[in-house]
Amino acid sequence: MANWLASRGHQVRVVTAPPYYPDWRVRPEYSRWRYKIALNGHSPHGLEIIRCPLWVPRTKSGVRRLLHLASFAASSSPVLLSQARWRPDVLIVIEPTLFCSPAALAVARLTGAKVWLHVQDFEIDAAFELGLLTSPAIRKLALAVERSILNRCDRVSTISEKMVERLEQKGVLRSRCVLFPNSIDTQTIFPMPTASSFRCELGISDSAVVALYSGSMGEKQGLHLLAEAAQCLAGHSYIRFVLCGEGPYRTNLMSLVSGLHNVTFLPLQPDSRLNDLFNLADIHLLPQRDDAADLLMPGKLREMLASGRPVVATARPGTQIASCVQGRGLVIPPGSSSALVSAICRLAADTDLRKQMGAEGRKFAVANLGRDRLMQDFEKSLAAVCERE
Repeated sequence: MANWLASRGHQVRVVTAPPYYPDWRVRPEYSRWRYKIALNGHSPHGLEIIRCPLWVPRTKSGVRRLLHLASFAASSSPVLLSQARWRPDVLIVIEPTLFCSPAALAVARLTGAKVWLHVQDFEIDAAFELGLLTSPAIRKLALAVERSILNRCDRVSTISEKMVERLEQKGVLRSRCVLFPNSIDTQTIFPMPTASSFRCELGISDSAVVALYSGSMGEKQGLHLLAEAAQCLAGHSYIRFVLCGEGPYRTNLMSLVSGLHNVTFLPLQPDSRLNDLFNLADIHLLPQRDDAADLLMPGKLREMLASGRPVVATARPGTQIASCVQGRGLVIPPGSSSALVSAICRLAADTDLRKQMGAEGRKFAVANLGRDRLMQDFEKSLAAVCERE
């Protein structure tokens, strides 16, 4: 997003953390404890990136996650406040984490800038509904703080219609809500005319049907279903599971499928290999815990659809995930490994259905998720909120 805006001639500064997700370890080439300022030379008009220290816990709990987020809010607040001298027109805060909003609102008050909050996940709702935090008193206080922040922002955007509805339920006026889906470069992720090179590297035959999960391996993904499905289909030698990603649940997942010959694990892949990876799939798998529905919209669904392969998603009818996947894959009840097995077997046995659903997914991605179109709409909305048409 920042690169795109800078390429259009806007002056952009990014205040962020060193990369640490999904491993929950700061990458070796970055520091956890030092500030770092860099200019992105790829943007002709310059993009300044300021990375601030943060604490990354080795073991995670609700309290540790709060301290983790608070550490970044504390280290980034002085940097944000120093931007008052730059006098930005608009401050864009990405949630997670909402902890940074007070400093952004303070800068806006000092400079007359607008504040735009973009919600990728409803982190407070998710923390409690996924059981990461449980105290009713803390929940009541957190929701009150959230309500106050939402009401003070000039615009609040989020990535799906259902999440926009939740914003309205939280008291945000529809006139201040903006739908801003995550975009994808459909020229980078596209259906390849030949087999993915991963098939040869992993020793998977051209006739085998690959069920691929690629993404974060954490609590909210419901990944135990993949292990149960792989166990049930261990006797179906033509169906192979490939599980790609990192995260706190990966070790547990590996132990659950230990000894199974129909499961292959891959680490996170570089950007240069993402199209190869998504084209490895004959079927994409998108498990999700029921209690995470409509609190977030999995970013990996974009790549799945753009790759021209059908998706099997666990979601309740009426959720945003279900509406996106319907007709472009199969939607099954959350938590049901038997339904997942049935869906995989149905698609594995029907090549024509896979091609039809995959083509519909590609068509949807090109028409609705293309980066330039969505970013141009966002740019117009930014101009409007700043009264600079």
